[in-house]
Amino acid sequence: MSAERPGEPGGAGKRAPAGAGPPALARRWRRRRLLAAADGRLAVGLDIGGTKIAAGVVRADGRIVEQTRIPTPQESDEKVTVSTLVGVIGRLRAGHPEVEAIGVGAAGLVQWPAGLVVWAPHNPYRDLPLRRLLHERTGLPTVVDNDANAAAWAEARFGAGTGSDDMILLTVGTGVGGGLVLGGRVYRGVGGLGAEVGHMIVAPDGAPCSCGSSGCLEAMVSGTALARMGREAVLADPEGALARRAGDGEVTGPLVFEAAKAGDPTARALFGRMGFWLGVGIASLVTIFDPELVVVGGGLVTTGDLLLGPARTSVERYVFAPAHRTLPPVVPARLGPEAGMVGAATLALRAGG
Repeated sequence: MSAERPGEPGGAGKRAPAGAGPPALARRWRRRRLLAAADGRLAVGLDIGGTKIAAGVVRADGRIVEQTRIPTPQESDEKVTVSTLVGVIGRLRAGHPEVEAIGVGAAGLVQWPAGLVVWAPHNPYRDLPLRRLLHERTGLPTVVDNDANAAAWAEARFGAGTGSDDMILLTVGTGVGGGLVLGGRVYRGVGGLGAEVGHMIVAPDGAPCSCGSSGCLEAMVSGTALARMGREAVLADPEGALARRAGDGEVTGPLVFEAAKAGDPTARALFGRMGFWLGVGIASLVTIFDPELVVVGGGLVTTGDLLLGPARTSVERYVFAPAHRTLPPVVPARLGPEAGMVGAATLALRAGG
């Protein structure tokens, strides 16, 4: 567990590719920061992943007071999952009895506001009434949301989108997730299943997706997609530099990334292709929602302009009416893997989520 440390407010969103945000956005950021600094209420935040659960005590201003990580129960039933969560909540509350709410971000399909986890990609439970069960076991007000929604809220309030009421987050890692903050609120759709941007079709004749469809953004832009394209490149050129780097080992996304950093033209071309499709997806989202900025998080954002450079070019090419709008900046996320935990906790402290 770690001691208290401040969250890092990010730069304000802006309607220009570079430089400071517009005065109105900067004023909103300063006003919210002053208000949040006076709010020391505490909540427990939980971010349930496929292999680990990030848990912490978080202030309403996004500061993490204490945090820990525990393994996610594997091949377990509902009872074991809930008991594991209740156990870590109890340990955190023991050191912080003033905690007044619980927020959970869970991967998968989550009904809102019921907090029913309908399906999770890496966990065995189905139709888990997690909000009700945690409330009954702890006695505290509880919210359960999709993990990307929670991360989007954190980035909009304390990270790269600080000061923005209209922001899109895409998380690009093994798969692709996303969350929308529109009009100062998380957009979830009618029942909480909205904003599944990773399964927006960008290339109907594209690669098959794990969801059963083809050409989803996730199938074209993700660590999984990068590894697949790397294997295809090695098969096409078994004597090439990428094949020599792989040797007898498996062609993985990190291997392709290292090759691209070293200047391998084949690997860099693969990032260019992924960036192209990422930009196609972002252009569609910008055309529909007209956000102040687009934030890209997840493991692949560490590749920087290898991915985001071609994505920005593609956005400019495919967005509607580019001559009549100032494009929102496409920027890397700031909060890293703690965004889901921070977002879940602060949503729990916000009336109505």
